[in-house]
Amino acid sequence: MTQTIESTCRPSILRHLAIVVYDLLLLTSVLLFAAAIAVGVNAVVTGGQAIAAGNPFFFLYLLAVSFLFYGWFWTHGGQTLGMRTWKVFLLSDNQHKISWRQAFLRFIVAIPSWFVIGIGFWWQWFGNGPKSWPDLISDTYLQYDKDSVPKSLSRLS
Repeated sequence: MTQTIESTCRPSILRHLAIVVYDLLLLTSVLLFAAAIAVGVNAVVTGGQAIAAGNPFFFLYLLAVSFLFYGWFWTHGGQTLGMRTWKVFLLSDNQHKISWRQAFLRFIVAIPSWFVIGIGFWWQWFGNGPKSWPDLISDTYLQYDKDSVPKSLSRLS
């Protein structure tokens, strides 16, 4: 990613929210597919019994699928599909690829960051520094590059 100082900056609030909405739509479809698999396996194993309401294992399973969704994108190119669409990159403070540890910390801290009207994310625009809570804990930051050219999604295209 070649970039100039003039072409890179922190993403705006609207761009950040657009990324969140885009990625949540994608994550919803992934979770529906994962839940269908879990329900099918459960039906086969238990002879047709439904998954009990409030089942902590089912909740943890969906949480793990959510982490794998975000973690895989962050560690393989630093962009989810929503970030790719809006030309935003997740970068490590040490200029290396995002590690699974950083992805895990970012994911875990992002969950409570959305509580209380998303204060952990609003922090980057109204707090002391340019980073949200997940950025601070995981040593990462989001960067918007208005001159970036999208890479192909596969080696075949």
